[in-house]
Amino acid sequence: MPRAGLDTSAVIAAGAALADEVGLAGLTMGLLADRLGVRPPSLYKHVGSLHELRHGISVQAKREFAHRLARESVGRSGPDAVRAFADSYRQWAREHPGRYAATAPAPADGDEEDRRASEEALQVLLDVLAGFGLTDARVVDSARALRSALHGFVTLEGAGGFGMPRDVTRSFHFLIDTLIAGFQADPPDHASEG
Repeated sequence: MPRAGLDTSAVIAAGAALADEVGLAGLTMGLLADRLGVRPPSLYKHVGSLHELRHGISVQAKREFAHRLARESVGRSGPDAVRAFADSYRQWAREHPGRYAATAPAPADGDEEDRRASEEALQVLLDVLAGFGLTDARVVDSARALRSALHGFVTLEGAGGFGMPRDVTRSFHFLIDTLIAGFQADPPDHASEG
């Protein structure tokens, strides 16, 4: 019989918290069972596999991340929206490194639950960029540039990759201000590109 109070959502929530402690790659069913005070086979009554657990964490994390980004960005536009979005992105990734790692992969083909969760965060990003009046093509390029820059920065920071004697937050704000300047600049002529 399953442990009282233990259901799929509780197992996924506990797995997400544990992933933040040990890293998503370090998460195992055995460690999670120990954390929950059950034997590993008991977990399989709620999640069918480690892959299914990680999928659940990914969907949950994408939703949490999107809500946090939206909450911090609402009511702002232009550079102020980008700065609020970026600061919130960095802070959430620092607070939840395991969950953050689970947000990176794109949804698998046919995975509607993951696709919807991914689109929530994407919509927040597109809303933040809307204040710049960018063309459709520039919006896609700008969204990819901002996401790539933020992901690269928080990944390097989380791995201890910034050892030079300069405040990391100042460097982060320099990165964001540089991107904002690019969003505001006239686009280069790349007429030959598709």
